[in-house]
Amino acid sequence: MQSSFSDLEYASKKKQTRRDRFLAEIDAVTPWAALEAEIEPFYPKGEGRGRRPIGLSRMLRMYVAQQCFGLSDEGIEDAIYDSQSIRGFVGIDLAREAAPDATTLLKFRRLLETHGLTSRIFEAIKAHLAHKGLMMREGTIVDATLIAAPPSTKNRSKARDPEMHQTKKGNQWYFGMKAHIGVDAESGLVHAVVGTAANVSDISQAHALLHGQETEVFGDSAYQGVGKRKENQGNKAVWHVAMKRSKRRALPADRLGKLLEQLERAKASIRAKVEHPFHIVKNLFKHRKTRYRGLAKNEAQLFSLFGLANLIMARRRLLPQRARGAS
Repeated sequence: MQSSFSDLEYASKKKQTRRDRFLAEIDAVTPWAALEAEIEPFYPKGEGRGRRPIGLSRMLRMYVAQQCFGLSDEGIEDAIYDSQSIRGFVGIDLAREAAPDATTLLKFRRLLETHGLTSRIFEAIKAHLAHKGLMMREGTIVDATLIAAPPSTKNRSKARDPEMHQTKKGNQWYFGMKAHIGVDAESGLVHAVVGTAANVSDISQAHALLHGQETEVFGDSAYQGVGKRKENQGNKAVWHVAMKRSKRRALPADRLGKLLEQLERAKASIRAKVEHPFHIVKNLFKHRKTRYRGLAKNEAQLFSLFGLANLIMARRRLLPQRARGAS
């Protein structure tokens, strides 16, 4: 296909922007064929005289760009027109065609949600990373983070999202949901995701974050007593749970107290890996607030976000040596 003048001008520019490098890395490390294979059986074929659907590859790339930049459906449509790097990533040449509109992306998202395809995308990325030897299976870190939901009632239904709830953390109240994750203790990659309302306790979801082959599990003080719960009785993994802050402050200054403090620091250094995927999702992908109403839609998005976060975290081990040196 012949390149347009804008494509040639863009390709000849001397400086590569941070967005250029980021999208190039995402393009290089994403197992596109595996992801498309999960979606293709459910994607409309465009048979008959009706309008032919936009290609699956293009819609998937548009969706991935949307997640990576934390944009609305309208926002990513505008970004395709505004940004040559995003156009190139999606595969749009405005000299020949218009960008897919926000309504088309909305229908694609609903297709993913209806058929549970974001969880299958997440699993396909996990399988890809495991094949590359990046998913170890001996230890898991469990944790949860709050994601705010709009508390305003200035909307069509004149009410807050009924599936979101309020919870107190420290001295502050939060309204929204929780993202619970299980993270590989060796690589820091996410292998399990569960979305709940904010008032659901962390400890109640711990069993759902394990793959069953762990020998050790790490958690903060919110998981105190987790090993005694009924749903964890058959699990032979050793739980390493942080001491409550008040109890840790009260440790004696003798030799035993110092040893216990060293043990708590060692456990904290391992648990620190769970903060990296949260950082990517909240700060890099800008997902600090829920975008949709209802838990199902927001949990579906979490699978996509944490799957892409895994690729971001693993990219230096996935990229060829030359590409790593350039990034």
